[in-house]
Amino acid sequence: MTDERATLIIVPGDGTESRTYRMPFGHGRATLRRGLWAIGTVGVLFAASWVYFAWRSVEAARLEARVAEMEEDRAAMQALAATLEEVEARYAQLRGLFGSGTGLESEVWLPPAAGRSGGGTDDDDPTPSSWPLTQRGFVTQPLLEGAEARAHPGLDIAVPTDSYIRASAPGRVVESGDDPVYGRYIVLDHGNGYRTRYAHASLLLVDEGASVRRHEVIALSGNTGQSTAPHLHFEILLDGVAVDPLSLVRQPA
Repeated sequence: MTDERATLIIVPGDGTESRTYRMPFGHGRATLRRGLWAIGTVGVLFAASWVYFAWRSVEAARLEARVAEMEEDRAAMQALAATLEEVEARYAQLRGLFGSGTGLESEVWLPPAAGRSGGGTDDDDPTPSSWPLTQRGFVTQPLLEGAEARAHPGLDIAVPTDSYIRASAPGRVVESGDDPVYGRYIVLDHGNGYRTRYAHASLLLVDEGASVRRHEVIALSGNTGQSTAPHLHFEILLDGVAVDPLSLVRQPA
Protein backbone atom coordinates (compact mmCIF):
# COMPACT_ATOMS: atom_id res chain seq x y z
CA MET A 1 0.00 0.00 0.00
CA THR A 2 1.42 3.30 -1.04
CA ASP A 3 2.16 5.70 1.79
CA GLU A 4 0.48 8.88 0.50
CA ARG A 5 2.01 11.42 2.76
CA ALA A 6 3.39 14.88 2.32
CA THR A 7 6.75 15.50 3.98
CA LEU A 8 7.74 18.93 5.35
CA ILE A 9 11.39 19.34 6.39
CA ILE A 10 12.39 22.41 8.43
CA VAL A 11 16.14 23.20 8.47
CA PRO A 12 17.05 25.87 11.02
CA GLY A 13 19.63 28.43 9.90
CA ASP A 14 21.65 28.18 13.12
CA GLY A 15 22.89 24.65 12.36
CA THR A 16 20.72 22.90 14.90
CA GLU A 17 18.96 19.65 14.13
CA SER A 18 16.38 19.76 11.30
CA ARG A 19 12.84 18.64 11.86
CA THR A 20 10.64 16.51 9.63
CA TYR A 21 6.83 16.48 9.54
CA ARG A 22 4.71 14.05 7.58
CA MET A 23 1.03 14.68 6.84
CA PRO A 24 -1.31 12.24 5.05
CA PHE A 25 -2.69 13.61 1.74
CA GLY A 26 -6.27 12.92 2.83
CA HIS A 27 -5.89 15.04 5.94
CA GLY A 28 -4.33 17.83 3.86
CA ARG A 29 -7.12 17.79 1.35
CA ALA A 30 -9.70 18.04 4.14
CA THR A 31 -7.80 20.93 5.68
CA LEU A 32 -7.60 22.61 2.28
CA ARG A 33 -11.31 22.13 1.71
CA ARG A 34 -12.10 23.60 5.12
CA GLY A 35 -9.83 26.53 4.37
CA LEU A 36 -11.40 27.14 0.99
CA TRP A 37 -14.89 26.86 2.51
CA ALA A 38 -13.98 29.35 5.21
CA ILE A 39 -12.51 31.75 2.64
CA GLY A 40 -15.61 31.39 0.44
CA THR A 41 -17.92 31.98 3.39
CA VAL A 42 -16.01 35.10 4.39
CA GLY A 43 -16.11 36.31 0.78
CA VAL A 44 -19.85 35.78 0.51
CA LEU A 45 -20.43 37.56 3.81
CA PHE A 46 -18.20 40.42 2.69
CA ALA A 47 -20.00 40.72 -0.65
CA ALA A 48 -23.40 40.61 1.06
CA SER A 49 -22.29 43.25 3.55
CA TRP A 50 -20.98 45.46 0.74
CA VAL A 51 -24.28 45.15 -1.16
CA TYR A 52 -26.26 45.92 2.00
CA PHE A 53 -24.22 48.99 2.92
CA ALA A 54 -24.24 50.21 -0.70
CA TRP A 55 -28.05 49.93 -0.72
CA ARG A 56 -28.27 51.76 2.61
CA SER A 57 -26.01 54.50 1.24
CA VAL A 58 -28.23 54.94 -1.82
CA GLU A 59 -31.33 54.92 0.38
CA ALA A 60 -29.79 57.51 2.72
CA ALA A 61 -28.96 59.78 -0.25
CA ARG A 62 -32.53 59.42 -1.52
CA LEU A 63 -33.94 60.27 1.91
CA GLU A 64 -31.63 63.28 2.20
CA ALA A 65 -32.82 64.54 -1.18
CA ARG A 66 -36.44 64.06 -0.09
CA VAL A 67 -35.82 65.92 3.18
CA ALA A 68 -34.23 68.81 1.25
CA GLU A 69 -37.22 68.89 -1.11
CA MET A 70 -39.63 68.92 1.84
CA GLU A 71 -37.66 71.75 3.45
CA GLU A 72 -37.99 73.78 0.24
CA ASP A 73 -41.74 73.05 0.16
CA ARG A 74 -42.05 74.09 3.82
CA ALA A 75 -40.18 77.34 3.16
CA ALA A 76 -42.43 78.06 0.16
CA MET A 77 -45.55 77.39 2.24
CA GLN A 78 -44.29 79.66 5.02
CA ALA A 79 -43.66 82.41 2.48
CA LEU A 80 -47.16 81.91 1.04
CA ALA A 81 -48.70 81.99 4.52
CA ALA A 82 -46.85 85.23 5.29
CA THR A 83 -48.08 86.74 2.02
CA LEU A 84 -51.66 85.69 2.76
CA GLU A 85 -51.44 87.19 6.25
CA GLU A 86 -50.16 90.44 4.77
CA VAL A 87 -52.94 90.52 2.17
CA GLU A 88 -55.58 89.74 4.80
CA ALA A 89 -54.21 92.44 7.10
CA ARG A 90 -54.15 94.96 4.23
CA TYR A 91 -57.71 94.16 3.26
CA ALA A 92 -58.82 94.33 6.89
CA GLN A 93 -57.30 97.79 6.92
CA LEU A 94 -59.29 98.67 3.82
CA ARG A 95 -62.51 97.34 5.32
CA GLY A 96 -61.98 99.29 8.53
CA LEU A 97 -62.62 103.01 8.73
CA PHE A 98 -60.29 105.66 10.11
CA GLY A 99 -61.66 107.64 13.03
CA SER A 100 -60.74 111.05 11.66
CA GLY A 101 -63.61 112.85 13.34
CA THR A 102 -64.83 114.45 10.09
CA GLY A 103 -68.09 112.52 9.88
CA LEU A 104 -67.17 111.27 6.39
CA GLU A 105 -66.65 107.59 7.24
CA SER A 106 -70.34 106.75 7.12
CA GLU A 107 -70.35 107.78 3.44
CA VAL A 108 -67.63 105.38 2.29
CA TRP A 109 -68.24 102.49 -0.11
CA LEU A 110 -65.54 99.83 -0.22
CA PRO A 111 -65.14 97.67 -3.32
CA PRO A 112 -65.79 93.92 -2.92
CA ALA A 113 -62.80 91.64 -2.35
CA ALA A 114 -62.94 90.26 -5.91
CA GLY A 115 -63.00 93.77 -7.45
CA ARG A 116 -65.79 95.50 -9.31
CA SER A 117 -66.26 94.72 -12.99
CA GLY A 118 -69.27 96.87 -13.70
CA GLY A 119 -72.77 97.68 -12.54
CA GLY A 120 -74.91 100.67 -11.77
CA THR A 121 -74.57 103.33 -9.12
CA ASP A 122 -76.88 104.62 -6.46
CA ASP A 123 -76.36 108.30 -7.35
CA ASP A 124 -77.45 109.79 -10.68
CA ASP A 125 -75.79 113.18 -10.09
CA PRO A 126 -72.60 113.22 -12.19
CA THR A 127 -71.22 116.39 -10.60
CA PRO A 128 -67.97 115.68 -8.69
CA SER A 129 -68.98 117.51 -5.52
CA SER A 130 -67.74 115.16 -2.75
CA TRP A 131 -64.42 115.50 -0.93
CA PRO A 132 -62.06 112.85 -2.41
CA LEU A 133 -60.73 111.64 0.96
CA THR A 134 -62.09 110.20 4.19
CA GLN A 135 -60.22 112.86 6.15
CA ARG A 136 -59.75 116.59 5.81
CA GLY A 137 -56.07 116.66 4.91
CA PHE A 138 -54.21 119.90 4.24
CA VAL A 139 -54.24 121.71 0.88
CA THR A 140 -50.61 122.44 0.07
CA GLN A 141 -51.07 123.56 -3.54
CA PRO A 142 -54.22 125.04 -5.12
CA LEU A 143 -55.09 125.14 -8.80
CA LEU A 144 -52.80 127.57 -10.65
CA GLU A 145 -53.60 128.89 -14.10
CA GLY A 146 -51.15 130.59 -16.44
CA ALA A 147 -48.01 129.56 -18.28
CA GLU A 148 -47.55 125.84 -18.79
CA ALA A 149 -44.34 125.80 -16.70
CA ARG A 150 -46.11 127.03 -13.58
CA ALA A 151 -49.63 125.77 -14.20
CA HIS A 152 -51.08 123.35 -11.64
CA PRO A 153 -54.40 121.85 -12.80
CA GLY A 154 -55.69 120.63 -9.46
CA LEU A 155 -55.35 120.43 -5.69
CA ASP A 156 -52.50 118.85 -3.75
CA ILE A 157 -53.86 117.56 -0.44
CA ALA A 158 -51.33 116.34 2.12
CA VAL A 159 -52.46 113.17 3.91
CA PRO A 160 -50.63 110.18 5.42
CA THR A 161 -49.62 107.32 3.14
CA ASP A 162 -52.39 104.75 2.59
CA SER A 163 -55.23 107.16 3.38
CA TYR A 164 -58.48 106.32 1.59
CA ILE A 165 -59.04 108.01 -1.78
CA ARG A 166 -62.72 107.95 -2.74
CA ALA A 167 -64.70 108.81 -5.87
CA SER A 168 -65.98 112.36 -5.86
CA ALA A 169 -69.05 111.27 -7.89
CA PRO A 170 -70.38 108.09 -9.50
CA GLY A 171 -68.67 107.17 -12.73
CA ARG A 172 -66.60 104.75 -14.76
CA VAL A 173 -62.85 104.16 -14.64
CA VAL A 174 -61.44 105.25 -18.00
CA GLU A 175 -57.75 105.25 -17.02
CA SER A 176 -55.88 103.29 -14.36
CA GLY A 177 -52.12 102.89 -14.38
CA ASP A 178 -48.68 104.43 -13.86
CA ASP A 179 -47.31 107.71 -15.17
CA PRO A 180 -43.84 109.28 -14.76
CA VAL A 181 -45.40 112.48 -13.38
CA TYR A 182 -48.66 111.36 -11.75
CA GLY A 183 -47.32 108.03 -10.47
CA ARG A 184 -50.17 105.56 -9.88
CA TYR A 185 -53.34 107.33 -10.94
CA ILE A 186 -57.01 106.87 -11.81
CA VAL A 187 -59.28 108.91 -14.09
CA LEU A 188 -63.07 108.67 -13.71
CA ASP A 189 -65.61 109.72 -16.33
CA HIS A 190 -68.78 110.99 -14.64
CA GLY A 191 -70.72 112.04 -17.73
CA ASN A 192 -71.95 115.52 -18.73
CA GLY A 193 -68.33 116.39 -19.61
CA TYR A 194 -66.98 115.81 -16.08
CA ARG A 195 -63.87 113.81 -15.37
CA THR A 196 -61.74 113.57 -12.22
CA ARG A 197 -58.11 112.50 -11.75
CA TYR A 198 -56.58 111.02 -8.57
CA ALA A 199 -52.77 110.79 -8.62
CA HIS A 200 -49.66 109.75 -6.63
CA ALA A 201 -51.49 106.74 -5.11
CA SER A 202 -49.65 103.89 -3.38
CA LEU A 203 -52.25 101.30 -4.40
CA LEU A 204 -55.04 101.24 -7.00
CA LEU A 205 -58.17 99.31 -6.04
CA VAL A 206 -60.24 99.49 -9.24
CA ASP A 207 -59.43 98.53 -12.82
CA GLU A 208 -60.13 100.29 -16.08
CA GLY A 209 -63.74 99.75 -17.16
CA ALA A 210 -65.10 99.40 -13.61
CA SER A 211 -68.14 101.39 -12.45
CA VAL A 212 -67.86 103.06 -9.06
CA ARG A 213 -70.24 104.76 -6.64
CA ARG A 214 -69.92 108.16 -5.07
CA HIS A 215 -67.64 107.85 -1.99
CA GLU A 216 -66.35 104.43 -3.07
CA VAL A 217 -62.70 103.92 -2.07
CA ILE A 218 -60.79 103.58 -5.32
CA ALA A 219 -57.16 103.87 -4.16
CA LEU A 220 -54.80 104.57 -1.27
CA SER A 221 -52.76 107.76 -1.14
CA GLY A 222 -49.01 107.61 -1.59
CA ASN A 223 -45.88 109.32 -2.88
CA THR A 224 -45.43 107.85 -6.39
CA GLY A 225 -44.39 109.75 -9.51
CA GLN A 226 -43.01 113.28 -9.21
CA SER A 227 -43.90 113.77 -5.58
CA THR A 228 -41.85 114.95 -2.62
CA ALA A 229 -44.22 113.84 0.16
CA PRO A 230 -47.33 111.68 0.59
CA HIS A 231 -50.38 113.48 -0.81
CA LEU A 232 -53.31 113.26 -3.21
CA HIS A 233 -53.32 115.26 -6.43
CA PHE A 234 -57.00 115.81 -7.30
CA GLU A 235 -58.24 117.32 -10.58
CA ILE A 236 -61.70 118.11 -11.95
CA LEU A 237 -61.97 118.47 -15.73
CA LEU A 238 -65.01 119.85 -17.55
CA ASP A 239 -64.92 119.14 -21.29
CA GLY A 240 -61.16 118.63 -20.95
CA VAL A 241 -60.51 121.95 -19.17
CA ALA A 242 -59.31 121.99 -15.57
CA VAL A 243 -61.64 123.76 -13.14
CA ASP A 244 -60.92 124.72 -9.55
CA PRO A 245 -62.00 121.73 -7.40
CA LEU A 246 -62.83 124.06 -4.52
CA SER A 247 -65.51 125.66 -6.70
CA LEU A 248 -67.42 122.34 -6.62
CA VAL A 249 -66.08 120.49 -3.59
CA ARG A 250 -66.11 121.77 -0.03
CA GLN A 251 -63.23 120.80 2.21
CA PRO A 252 -64.48 119.40 5.56
CA ALA A 253 -64.01 121.63 8.57
